[in-house]
Amino acid sequence: MVQIDFSRPVHVHFIGIGGISMSGLAAVLLDRGFTVTGSDSRKSEQTSWLEGLGAQISIPQSAANIKGDIDLVVYTAAIHPDNPEYAAAAAAGLPMMSRAELLGQLMAQYPTSIAVAGTHGKTTTTSMIAQIMMAHQMDPTISVGGILPSIGGNVRVGSSGSFLTEACEYTNSFLHLTPQIGIILNIDADHLDFFKDLDDIRHSFRLFAEKIPAEGTLIISAQVPELDAFVLGLSCHIVTFGAGCGDYHAEQITWDSLGCASFDLCRKDTLLGRFTLNVPGEHNITNAAAAIACADLLGASVSSMSAGISGFTGTDRRFQKKGEIGGVTIIDDYAHHPTEIRATLRAAQKYPAKRIWCVFQPHTYSRTKALFDEFVDALSLADQVVLADIYAARETDTLGVSSEQLCQKLKEKGREAWYFPTFDEIETFLLEHCTAGDLLITMGAGDVFHIGERLLGF
Repeated sequence: MVQIDFSRPVHVHFIGIGGISMSGLAAVLLDRGFTVTGSDSRKSEQTSWLEGLGAQISIPQSAANIKGDIDLVVYTAAIHPDNPEYAAAAAAGLPMMSRAELLGQLMAQYPTSIAVAGTHGKTTTTSMIAQIMMAHQMDPTISVGGILPSIGGNVRVGSSGSFLTEACEYTNSFLHLTPQIGIILNIDADHLDFFKDLDDIRHSFRLFAEKIPAEGTLIISAQVPELDAFVLGLSCHIVTFGAGCGDYHAEQITWDSLGCASFDLCRKDTLLGRFTLNVPGEHNITNAAAAIACADLLGASVSSMSAGISGFTGTDRRFQKKGEIGGVTIIDDYAHHPTEIRATLRAAQKYPAKRIWCVFQPHTYSRTKALFDEFVDALSLADQVVLADIYAARETDTLGVSSEQLCQKLKEKGREAWYFPTFDEIETFLLEHCTAGDLLITMGAGDVFHIGERLLGF
């Protein structure tokens, strides 16, 4: 297998280069003098941005794009062996690796590497750490799974020896990483189309923790169930965090009128300082505690931590205010797991609103089927729920579960809920029923955000 070495740039071809993670990795290689080519099914802002950096990109994908001078082909999890470029590269005997494998090799080029893992909160916590590192002028290279306004996208290429990234557990991608600092925010049942059950997920997170070298540090939530058993026998240093518990813990929490918290953050018995969030919700207190714990290990000053935490105003699709229409505030959020939905709606309950409308688009049949009752309980926190059809993503409808069933179950619990098969019907219904003072949240990992944007005339 080809080993990425920044001192010896080669020609790397990306199949699916327009993806948010792939484009970031391509940008890092371009900055280091690598020849980068790639392809995608369509043009996008990401492909145009990469072309501006010097990448040669072909639209659409074709076997003809696989040239003889390519040293390495990188592909995403969405690319299958029947893809024409994948098949051509395999037939030509070219070295190939997955996006996750490339990420692991890039990380190994940096003396200080940080990987943020967890079922929920990865993008937010990675972004908080990024804000602190930049406030402290650490000049990090950053790869985040969302659009962070302060870096103008999803990647920042720095010139220091620090590399910060998210670490996704799906298909065990994060097991290709060997970070100096590994963070586990939480461990919950998700991606049950890949994992067998929660025990299987815990096993993978344990393997991730074992990748951290003995001189490295695992920063882990003090609220992970059976934590002592989970960390038993790890060779690395262990640091915990939480709200009211852990080595780094938040205390004396207060709330402003928009549901954003201020809190004291203590390192064991020592008060580090008081911090103020500009993103709402209890879950962001623990995300911030993890970020501050990481920043403290990196040697950031308390003033940089404070500036980074207060300067973080969110990433795209994380409780993102899109605008107002007729006195109705429209928020968009990526939440697609019951735990995330619960956190978002609890944050919304602290928002000054007359009623909370949740327009939810379930993401994948397998997740909806496996966590059906949990979805019903979480969505019940909204005053009104409007359900769109399930966003299939990588799946086909073979499990006999539907949004209409979710709607019926919510009604049985005494909640006000409606189901519509099209976005047009949902938009018409919302225009007729939402009134001034309401908070409308479009929620899900699919394309449900279009509803709010179309209501606002985007």
